[in-house]
Amino acid sequence: MTSRAPLSRKLSAIAESATLKVDAKAKALQAAGRPVISYAAGEPDFATPSFIVDAAAEALQNPANYRYTPAAGLPVLREAIVAKTLRDSGLEVAPSQVIVTNGGKQAVYQAFQTVVNPGDEVLLPAPYWTTYPEAIALADGTPVEVFAGADQDYKVTVAQLEAARTDKTTVLVFVSPSNPTGSVYTAEETAEIGRWALEHGIWVITDEIYQNLTYEGVRAVSIVEAVPELAEQTILLNGVAKTYAMTGWRVGWMVGPADAMKLAANLQSHLSSNVNNVAQRAAAAALNGPQDEVEQFREAFDRRRRLIVSELSKIDGVEVPNPLGAFYVYPDVRGLLNREWGGVTPATSLELADLILEQAEVAVVPGEAFGPSGYLRLSYALGDEQLLEGVQRLQRLFA
Repeated sequence: MTSRAPLSRKLSAIAESATLKVDAKAKALQAAGRPVISYAAGEPDFATPSFIVDAAAEALQNPANYRYTPAAGLPVLREAIVAKTLRDSGLEVAPSQVIVTNGGKQAVYQAFQTVVNPGDEVLLPAPYWTTYPEAIALADGTPVEVFAGADQDYKVTVAQLEAARTDKTTVLVFVSPSNPTGSVYTAEETAEIGRWALEHGIWVITDEIYQNLTYEGVRAVSIVEAVPELAEQTILLNGVAKTYAMTGWRVGWMVGPADAMKLAANLQSHLSSNVNNVAQRAAAAALNGPQDEVEQFREAFDRRRRLIVSELSKIDGVEVPNPLGAFYVYPDVRGLLNREWGGVTPATSLELADLILEQAEVAVVPGEAFGPSGYLRLSYALGDEQLLEGVQRLQRLFA
């Protein structure tokens, strides 16, 4: 008998999402009765605001929402995204330049499929969100990591980008506020990077899903607001998941030049067609409705941010840059490595994360998921009591 043909080599090379893997392990341990506190998932612990849920309930009563709708999104939501993009990113676009996607991940995937050709090099500032390199590889591109450590507040410079640029460089990934570090580029830093990309004709894929979650009076300035001329070579990614506590609703979007969005729309027409209509109606209500609860969420995150930075900083060997956006802290834990803790001597942050889970029953994501070893990502999008208890466990473990 002839052996079966092999599975896809491309998909076989793709790694599972590290953040979801750690979160799933933590939930499995919790289900088994262990008191694990998880900082793994980037998911607000708040309920979606009730007026958004009410909009979804109302949409369920409308038979029009039971049918296929335009693959690129409902007009009411695309218009709401146009208004948000102008309000928060300083960019005026037409509804035809907006594509509504099944969450932010689909927008990420489609963006790379739209602008990357086989062999293209994509500059990927590190630490980076774990999905980016895999999405680049799926588009037959080559991710080129450009690392900035804690001493740079995890922000790359134009000099670093220029050193990494080759004649194969066609795309730059720009994320501010950052997942996993929480770093926010200043307006001046953003403008400098934008002008550099414009000069060299490089596409920019900018993930702005955390743009409304900033602290200490800081504003995340969009790269297309800092350098308006860059709009013709920039794709903006966003969604309702983080700001509105709507991770499970699966509504994201991409905004960009008309010709690029036409290609992405063609892809989506075959890949998934329209996003769930009820979720789209809810997302439109979120963007168009009152923002009071969103501000309350942001204030709670800010309180938790200050608490976790303060408490982690008490651990000898841990360096904690102050995150000014998103809801993550990204401590440099190289000072904890190659030292014995509870009979174990971890040499990498992956080994350290395993040690922490087994001995402190705390789930964190190791730096290997986002770039070089030596770091941990902790999400502070969890309840205040759990947040404090988890860090206190770490303080006891590393005393």
